[in-house]
Amino acid sequence: MAKRRPSGDGMVRKKEDGRWEGRIVVGHKGNGEPIFRYVYGRTQKELLSKLHQNIEIYQDVELTEDSRMTLGEWLDRWLDEYKAGTIRHSTMYGYRQYARNYIKPILGNKVISRITSTDIQRMYTKLKREGRIHEHPEYGYQLSDAMLSRIHAMLHHAMKDAVGAHLIAKNPTEGTVVPKPNYLPKQILNEEQLDTFLEAVEHDEVWRDFFYTELTTGLRRGEICGLQWEDFDEADGTLKIVRSVSSRKAGALEIGETKTNKGRRTISLPDSTAQRLRERKKAAISQWIFPNPLHPEEPVNPSYAYHRMKTILKNTGLPSIRFHDLRHTFATHALAGGVDAKTLSSILGHTNASFTLDTYTHVTGDMQKQAANIVGDFMAEILGEEWKPWQESERTAREP
Repeated sequence: MAKRRPSGDGMVRKKEDGRWEGRIVVGHKGNGEPIFRYVYGRTQKELLSKLHQNIEIYQDVELTEDSRMTLGEWLDRWLDEYKAGTIRHSTMYGYRQYARNYIKPILGNKVISRITSTDIQRMYTKLKREGRIHEHPEYGYQLSDAMLSRIHAMLHHAMKDAVGAHLIAKNPTEGTVVPKPNYLPKQILNEEQLDTFLEAVEHDEVWRDFFYTELTTGLRRGEICGLQWEDFDEADGTLKIVRSVSSRKAGALEIGETKTNKGRRTISLPDSTAQRLRERKKAAISQWIFPNPLHPEEPVNPSYAYHRMKTILKNTGLPSIRFHDLRHTFATHALAGGVDAKTLSSILGHTNASFTLDTYTHVTGDMQKQAANIVGDFMAEILGEEWKPWQESERTAREP
């Protein structure tokens, strides 16, 4: 017969196989029947320790009958009922991929209220080691840190909502360790390389205006592909950024909003860029500023732009940079040319100027050195001989 513990201390009994079993009430079904959580131990002492831990975890927690659903079932419900209509289509597509390809194969069949931080950590370890679906020539089946970080971010939000829905007592993703994204370093085209690139695209009638606009505005790839003529103000020479185009499998395109609310912006174009667009508009046959060359009723596919850029770089012997590095090239040269961080932040659609400064510290560091030299020369003119002891002291401090 089961031996009952004091009120709130669960129930304990010894099973026929010698193990000890304990249970506590963690919630109630719709008809009022209790929902039990069972705990096991090899000895009564071990069981009581586990039982007391669970009593503490489930204190003031009232789980529902849905706490018996699997993680896979919850992720499907979460995406359909919690996230649909609240996130971009491209983000939703990514979330479904993370759930189907990475999370469900490992933990999808486990009851959500039974999943622990240890389960989550083991899943991350397995994904890091062998989570890539298709073998990579350099990394094999090892999943990138950036992808693992995105999976963790999605799962964390899903489990947070599961807590709010009374499916679990606490979020098991908290306390887990995920590698920080190891993004490739930024690359830019220097002035000589930039001249070479622009000279090459100038001979490409299809792409010359596209890449010239990109290198003089720093737009994201989806943003420049999503430009329409209604966004261009010929008189003021301004451009509204209000949409973004992304490519899916089988060449399908998705037209949606900009990456962030701050991404919706109006920028002033350089005179040369504005004039190019005015001339381009005279022969326009599409609502898109840069239409698909074969299907002008559609915007240019971002993937086409990427592959065309790679071809130009290869043919001219330039470094094989990413498309986003064209944006970095623009920003770096703009800062070096004297554009202040706040203005550049609004052009790039960053959330604030501090993010811009943090992103381009390699540039701002050089600018600070240049500013220090200017101040030094200026102070030398004022102080004359009095400035020399300070200069000598600084020079001596720098010498090994």
